[in-house]
Amino acid sequence: MPELPDIQIYIEALTDRIVGVELESIRLLSPFLLRSVDPSIVETHGRTVRGIRRMGKRIVIELEDDYFLVLHLMIAGRLKWQKAGAAVPKKQGLAAFDFEHGTLVLTEAGTKKRASLYVVQGEDGLADHDRGGLEVMECSAEEFADRLQARNHTLKRALCDPTMFSGIGNAYSDEILHSARLSPFKQTGSLSDEEGERLWTATRETMQTWIDRFREETGNGFPKKVTAFRPEMAVHGKYGEPCPVCNTPVQRIVYASNEANYCPTCQTEGRLLKDRALSRLLKSDWPRSLEELEDRRNR
Repeated sequence: MPELPDIQIYIEALTDRIVGVELESIRLLSPFLLRSVDPSIVETHGRTVRGIRRMGKRIVIELEDDYFLVLHLMIAGRLKWQKAGAAVPKKQGLAAFDFEHGTLVLTEAGTKKRASLYVVQGEDGLADHDRGGLEVMECSAEEFADRLQARNHTLKRALCDPTMFSGIGNAYSDEILHSARLSPFKQTGSLSDEEGERLWTATRETMQTWIDRFREETGNGFPKKVTAFRPEMAVHGKYGEPCPVCNTPVQRIVYASNEANYCPTCQTEGRLLKDRALSRLLKSDWPRSLEELEDRRNR
């Protein structure tokens, strides 16, 4: 799922191309994309784009007369800038936003169509889509700490909760926690002041590093490589590969449709983590350290 850095680069690319330009029409190819009925999508046609903003992981296109298009790409939704009137791919195409000098094409890979588009009018209507997460690039260390302490969750869950923090998901939470040298399953209520400030610093530095990297990669073009798996990442998607800091093999815990990737040496004092399902299944048979894991592999 595109997260804060990816969405930020999308917004910058769209701002350069469509702010101040009239939206001629929206071509819908999937009946599942549009999740609102009032106002009608037709009411957006012929209106000029006034601005682009981010709301969590959503892209908000502001049109004249207080109309807004709220687009959530979910896991597999992607945007492509094409020549005006470009055809939309039949299998993956969801919609096309037509402008005089180009067309913004929305696609979604896979069979589960989860991307969504809402048409709303007025700031009050737009506020209904705001999950209330704290903007990590704008908050102080104190505000960050207060939000962490508001609920007692694991750090992984807290960072990914859109009602707690805005724009962070599965991929960058792994990278943030590795940078902060903190276990993904450490409880927010047990954080020391020093650990909380370390996490705040790691969050901001990680997000800014990736925003800068994507800006350099994209240049004046349009983002093309929007993915949650990057070769430059330290631990996310790197199960079994060496940690770039200490060379320890990266470990992971898979749960539901997500996973937590971490370095035992850098983040958990050498301990191997296990989820509740594994705890019940394996009981005391789960290896407690990397040394014990390697010993079992070599038997």
